[in-house]
Amino acid sequence: MKRRIFISAMAVLALAGCQKAEQAETVDNRIPVRVTTVSKSTVQRTLEYSANLEANEQVFYAPTLAGTRIKKIYVEVGDHIQKGQTLVEMDATTLTQQELQFKNIELEYNRAVKLMETGSISQQNYDAAVTQYEVAKTTLQNLRENTRLVAPFNGIVTGKFMEDGELYSGGAFGGASKPSIISIEQINPIKAYVAIAENYYTEVKKGMPILLKSEVYKDRTFEGKVNIVYPSIDAHSRTFQCELLFDNKDEALRPGMYGTITLNVGEAEAIVIPSIAVLKVQGANDRYIFVVRDNKAVRISVKVTNRYDDKVEVQALDGELRDGDKLVNVGQARLIDGSEVKIVEE
Repeated sequence: MKRRIFISAMAVLALAGCQKAEQAETVDNRIPVRVTTVSKSTVQRTLEYSANLEANEQVFYAPTLAGTRIKKIYVEVGDHIQKGQTLVEMDATTLTQQELQFKNIELEYNRAVKLMETGSISQQNYDAAVTQYEVAKTTLQNLRENTRLVAPFNGIVTGKFMEDGELYSGGAFGGASKPSIISIEQINPIKAYVAIAENYYTEVKKGMPILLKSEVYKDRTFEGKVNIVYPSIDAHSRTFQCELLFDNKDEALRPGMYGTITLNVGEAEAIVIPSIAVLKVQGANDRYIFVVRDNKAVRISVKVTNRYDDKVEVQALDGELRDGDKLVNVGQARLIDGSEVKIVEE
């Protein structure tokens, strides 16, 4: 009887041992993940920059001759001006004196020309008359330009720093940053400057179309073009500067406004992946992804170069991201480099 009980007990223990062994064999420590296939796509290479707008031209306007009294200022701040319009008139006393003096010098010059034709004047006296005439003519022209100040372009008056009757002494007064009576700006077109990475130097050309979005006009896009591509690269920032011009016929854009500028430099082959697949190192700006190779997770550091809705364009910084790689886009938060994984279908 005892022998039968012992054999039964041994059989039970053996059966239990087999069940535990089977259970151990069925435990799967692999981390389940879902993947998508990495493939290159043709994308529009778009550059985006932020910039402050500037007047296309800005002039702090004043005569070159100090010590002249202001007779009349014909414009006020905010006035629109046309090229050739009289803006400021200075006292004309000196101009009148020079005009009378020039008439006498002109008579002497004409007399010297006639005498030279007949050989009745020495070369020395003739040269002296010509020199005196040219100097007087230049002086008169300079006085005319500095007595009646006219607009050099179509624009707008942005500052008035003196009043009628004041003596212009050549200094900066009334809040002017430079010696001036008024300041004027041309804001159609309006311009901006951006510094572009040197690797795009051969792709950015004069005349290329650009777009501008302003926070002031959220539902409006302004068209422009690349006006100047500067010929040198900044050795410190590894960038080159571009001047951009924007049409501003209705003068909606103003100097000092802030905008986002978009420049399309053509198509390129790039790796575009779901943005959800990209992880970020806590406390840093470093980003990385996981791909599955030989049933193991491989961590690859990446740089995000562009965004397209729910996808991003990336470049591998360490390791290699291959066309056809299986990219982990679900379950990647549980992985570390080298984790064994199990790919599951949706």
